[in-house]
Amino acid sequence: MAQAKKGKMNYRCPSCFMRDLDIDMFYDAGKKEYYCLRCCYTGNEADVIKKNDMARFRYRNLLDRIEKFED
Repeated sequence: MAQAKKGKMNYRCPSCFMRDLDIDMFYDAGKKEYYCLRCCYTGNEADVIKKNDMARFRYRNLLDRIEKFED
């Protein structure tokens, strides 16, 4: 998804992304946290980055061709 406006980087919502939904989070400067409009997830930047890295672990072999399986 493209970022809608300039400014702080938009991240994917980790809760929605685990359910295969690609939803951008919005940033609330007053509370200094990110929030999702779809699932009501909120978190600071460090928490969002940590959970997005966990979600990327799920797709680590997406582009690799697996030809051998261990017995």
